[in-house]
Amino acid sequence: MQRYVIEDNRHVLPFNQPASLLTIGTRPLKIHHEELFARYFKQTLTLGNTFPHTRRDLIETVRGPAIVYSDNLWFDEEFLAYFMKAARKTGLACRAAFPADDPAFRTYTLPLATNFERSEASDGSPIYLVDLWYFPNGYTDGIQPIVVPSDAEEMGFYSVPDFMSMEQGKLTHYGTLRAVASIESWVHVYFASAIYGLFGRGSRFDRYVQTHNLFSLRLLWRAVMEQRQLLSSSSVVKVGKRTSIHPTAVITGPASIGDNCTIGPDVFLDNCTIGDNVTIDDGCTLMMSSVADGCFLPFRAALYLTQVMENTIIAQNTCLQMCVIGRNSFIGAGNTFTDFNLVEQKPIRAANINGDLEEVGQVVLGSAVGHNCRIGSGMVMFPGRMIESDVVIVASPQRRVLSRNIAYEESDHHFLGKATHTRHYPRDQEQAAEEETWDRW
Repeated sequence: MQRYVIEDNRHVLPFNQPASLLTIGTRPLKIHHEELFARYFKQTLTLGNTFPHTRRDLIETVRGPAIVYSDNLWFDEEFLAYFMKAARKTGLACRAAFPADDPAFRTYTLPLATNFERSEASDGSPIYLVDLWYFPNGYTDGIQPIVVPSDAEEMGFYSVPDFMSMEQGKLTHYGTLRAVASIESWVHVYFASAIYGLFGRGSRFDRYVQTHNLFSLRLLWRAVMEQRQLLSSSSVVKVGKRTSIHPTAVITGPASIGDNCTIGPDVFLDNCTIGDNVTIDDGCTLMMSSVADGCFLPFRAALYLTQVMENTIIAQNTCLQMCVIGRNSFIGAGNTFTDFNLVEQKPIRAANINGDLEEVGQVVLGSAVGHNCRIGSGMVMFPGRMIESDVVIVASPQRRVLSRNIAYEESDHHFLGKATHTRHYPRDQEQAAEEETWDRW
């Protein structure tokens, strides 16, 4: 079987990179696709061809058994397995879809997204078509939609006074069995990593324990043998090779820690995914967060429902809630990223792929920092804001509270005398102009 890739090279703000290069969990999306297909199909699929996202009509050139997908589409293995099982039963060309009234997809997948086509199922119910196709014998007309439900369950994660939630039921998330998202905003990175990834993993684990008595007994037996709490046993917490964990650290699962990591004294990890070569030092607290390879968290850093990409430092006493931090960045000591509008208690707005602000439908939401950023100590950032890649910010009486998006042109390194800071992530228009200049030479 071959795979055909629709390449969406539009830049996702504030990272100034296509979605396929952004890290979700501990893997860039491009690598996530490679590993997912190899794991599901038990082989590495050969690449048939690639198409630009503006020429979807080229799908008609697909020959032989094939999977076709957009490289900015994130989906988990459960979504792929449901789609493939149903599609193979039909023996026809099929396209994935999800119900328009599915509460999880309506809450996390649809806001800020532009890639989904509205259609109808065979029973007339509204659905959205996804950029994922299966062709058993090459392209044919009459493609059948395969509707994949999330089978979500509502899971509370905040217990707060009503004035904060505005109405009952707002401060909950949906734990899904299957998930899909088009990565067109940093908010989608957050949803895919923290909500679909970690909340979904926790929901699947809870349901499996409730419906499989033998597994529950094995889980209990392992905890007794290891003299650990149930959710801290090796059945629930996976630890890689050559990883050192201090005896006073508390880790509850489901959780995964990679190779060559160091977890220091009094660290608390709850339902987290940690990559390789990560150091988390004394007193750090991480809850439902993902930290990619090569990151360093000194003492007393706190992450809550946050995604951190590769080789980033989160310094001491910094608190990140519902945020996304790019790779190779530094977040200085004592920074606070707020997640709640104190005055205007209404859903927070964030930028879509075109830079336009839209409501996300979330009462609480953090902020995003791009790649190769340097954020000084003692800053406060308002909810839903962005700091573009390659920005340096130094706290000053004039700028200590960040109440709006910060662009590269506003980086403090432009105004600090002879200070230099190499720009690695120009905007797509600037990159295209630069490439055109080189072509002329």
